Amino acid sequence: MPAMIVAGVLTVGDRILLCHRAPGRRWYPDVWDLPGGHIESGESAASALGRELHEELGIVVTSVSEHSFEQMHTPDFQLDIRLVDEWRGEPVNRAPDEHDAIGWFASDELGTLVLAHPAYPALLQRVFGVR
Repeated sequence: MPAMIVAGVLTVGDRILLCHRAPGRRWYPDVWDLPGGHIESGESAASALGRELHEELGIVVTSVSEHSFEQMHTPDFQLDIRLVDEWRGEPVNRAPDEHDAIGWFASDELGTLVLAHPAYPALLQRVFGVR
């Protein structure tokens, strides 16, 4: 059964937050990715996202989209991507074993990054279109 994963899209102005996955990671090492993680048994996508963003970034999510912005399915995982509308706190890297860096990027900087999935460039450009 594929892993159930949720990821969040956080934007401030014309910038989006991405996390650089550490080179030693088993899955998708050394690439830029959206923050998030596994949905645990009995957990909703929204609560899993809130928990993961608190663990990884130290923020408290106060508003997340009710519906998926995008869903991606592979034999290994099902990814539910949600827009995070509001949060408290300043995102910091609280999971250095998972991510060796976090950063805010404008749309014109995305082409210089190695992203976790080939669909991400178009997806992230859509984010800028709706924000």
